[in-house]
Amino acid sequence: MWQSAAMRKFMPTALLAAAVFQAGTAVAEVPTIEGVRADALGGAWTFSVTLRHPDTGWDHYADGWEIRAPDGTRLGYRELVHPHVDEQPFTRSLSGVRIPAGIGYVLIRAHCKVDGWSTRPFRFDLER
Repeated sequence: MWQSAAMRKFMPTALLAAAVFQAGTAVAEVPTIEGVRADALGGAWTFSVTLRHPDTGWDHYADGWEIRAPDGTRLGYRELVHPHVDEQPFTRSLSGVRIPAGIGYVLIRAHCKVDGWSTRPFRFDLER
């Protein structure tokens, strides 16, 4: 197949860029929230959140999740202090979350040490 000199120069660069882009998108994966349970006791709530993430070790793992009111106010944060390479999915809880009166749902997002926050929050309807 005939190629111009410019095309022969451009092709290796284009192939390398495509490979890097493809590899980067394959690795980037924010945690997925698979389920949420919440129980109210007194004036506080306990949330149990089940996450899935392809943790690879201390350099790349799901390192937290947060609960936000519909207006964006952070109501709680659960730090995850170690990777869960061999425990997928996994569930962790956060107690003592105060939900202001009049709020019917919360939004929960998970965070990855490398890839950042999940882009789509998980909506959880509160049963009061």
